[in-house]
Amino acid sequence: MKKIFAMVRKELIDAARDKRSVMAGLYYAIGTPLLMCGMFMVLIGQLSSPEDLNITINKAHNAPDLVRYLGRNGINAADASDPNQDVKAISLTISDDYAENMAKAKPAEIIVEADNSDEKLQNSIRRLQRELQAYSSEMGSLRLIARGINPQVMQPLKVNMKDQATPDSKGGMILGIAIFTMIYSVFISGMNLAIDTSAGERERNSLALMLSHPISTGQLVLGKVIAVTTFALLGLVLILLISKIAYAFVPWQELGFSINISTDFMGLMLLVGIPVALLASTLQLFVSFMAKTFKEAQSYLTMVLFVPLALSMAASYNIAPEALQWLPVSGQQQALMDFIKGKDIPMLQLVVSSVATVVISLGLMFSLEKSLKSEKVVFGL
Repeated sequence: MKKIFAMVRKELIDAARDKRSVMAGLYYAIGTPLLMCGMFMVLIGQLSSPEDLNITINKAHNAPDLVRYLGRNGINAADASDPNQDVKAISLTISDDYAENMAKAKPAEIIVEADNSDEKLQNSIRRLQRELQAYSSEMGSLRLIARGINPQVMQPLKVNMKDQATPDSKGGMILGIAIFTMIYSVFISGMNLAIDTSAGERERNSLALMLSHPISTGQLVLGKVIAVTTFALLGLVLILLISKIAYAFVPWQELGFSINISTDFMGLMLLVGIPVALLASTLQLFVSFMAKTFKEAQSYLTMVLFVPLALSMAASYNIAPEALQWLPVSGQQQALMDFIKGKDIPMLQLVVSSVATVVISLGLMFSLEKSLKSEKVVFGL
């Protein structure tokens, strides 16, 4: 144990000396919650108080009531002579026979022209379509009333939706994205140290020198795994603390739900994060040792990290088949999402996925120990 602790101490001291490399791995844990909170604040501001939509309305005098209706709902006729007015590339043309057809209770034609392939215009186009449809429904009801017909005869079904979601469960949908970033921070935070302590040491010719000391390959591997796992968990602790502080400043009540990163959630996240951090460290060390150079290890790890990223995304957006709920990463994330939504934690699913994570990690450690007994791996031949 003294040799293992000495190895861990050596790895941590080496990592602390290269502050830029360490901080590069921790920047994700520090910056991601702040960036997400900033984006949510902007999004909530737009949803709670949507800005006025200025469009070009041709022949507005043919339908003054329609123009007034759109204006009351924030869709205004643009003034072409005002250069400071932000005009969307949407035009509404009212036909010359609009008033005549409306008086005769016939369909009155209006033409909406816009580039639907422009992503920036799609929300504005849908907003205009909704308002026009609402105005059309209102005019249709007035026509029925004028003929002594109850407009409700056009509504054979009366559907009442009863939302059983609690404010916490609605917030869980947002926290699903946050949980995804937290789990991914485990893989990002220790990656630089994993590459430096494997492919980096081999390029500096210090790996062979270390193996010449009275220390077994198993002790060497275990020391490196503990050091990388420590940094992975450090990134998880940082993102949890910053998220708890930053998410409290977002006005979630504007959307009708609340987001609260409780102490219980943070404790469960750390408990679940330990086997995930162990998997991340062993996977990154194994791939880095298999690479021949430092740059090659960086390239390989970038591709390998897509596997846990895909598993986590599948669980976050509820597109995963049932089998993925028992696999590493996706199983833990699904259990965390159930907890944050106020549901019962699927203990069997959590235990199976966590045990599978530990088993895969141990398998990678034994494979790494065996590979380090080969001169091809030690010298990068």
